[in-house]
Amino acid sequence: MKSIIQYKNKNYTIDFSAPIDISILLKGDDSNPNAWYVPAPEIKPVTTKDFIGSVKSGASTNFNNIFFNPHAHGTHTECVGHITKDFYSVNDVLKQFFFLAEVISITPEKVGDDFVIQKHQLGTVLKDTTAEALVIRTFPNSEEKLSKHYSHTNPPYLSEETAIFIRESGIKHLLIDLPSVDKEKDDGKLLAHKAFWSYDEELRLDATITEFIFIPNLVVDGLYFLNLQIASFVNDASPSKPILYKILDTQ
Repeated sequence: MKSIIQYKNKNYTIDFSAPIDISILLKGDDSNPNAWYVPAPEIKPVTTKDFIGSVKSGASTNFNNIFFNPHAHGTHTECVGHITKDFYSVNDVLKQFFFLAEVISITPEKVGDDFVIQKHQLGTVLKDTTAEALVIRTFPNSEEKLSKHYSHTNPPYLSEETAIFIRESGIKHLLIDLPSVDKEKDDGKLLAHKAFWSYDEELRLDATITEFIFIPNLVVDGLYFLNLQIASFVNDASPSKPILYKILDTQ
């Protein structure tokens, strides 16, 4: 299904028949991706003395409890409330759900013992972009990301300078295929988070970070239409399902 959408005084022909889901499935076992030193998520039937919420066990319905951490167990979207004393809910912050998004691929550079996404790697891409969302795929990019356990592995991250550059380029919604935009063990500095949300100045309350996405290699870099959907959680972060749509024409 092709539709013409008017967005910010331009007409975009969008192919809604071929959504590109860049979220990661949440599974209740160790095959689920994991970070931040917590156990695997659990999806289990409610069990009481007289009832097991499973059709296989004789119940009329499947009736599961789900225990997970949105930051540690898969694709999630977070707001500035992730790093502030004051409470902010991502459900209150994210009020629009469609954006122009620039998809880019980057191989993080080795800096000491780390691999870091540097400002100069984004310069030419963001110079003239009209996108409000930036979607970063890191190389190497394999399906191992769908089940990888990241704790104590020191994954790649964004430098503070890179996060500032992204913010100053007008990007309000940053999506990345890593468990965090920051270094795993940084003594709580959270330099990239704070830089992106302008923590020490005027907080960017309408900006979000989405982590733990996965972009298949068949998806080419370029401009897309992004649908960024979250579950209605009253929390700093929510599991989310970002969907990309190809732009066929612009007028």
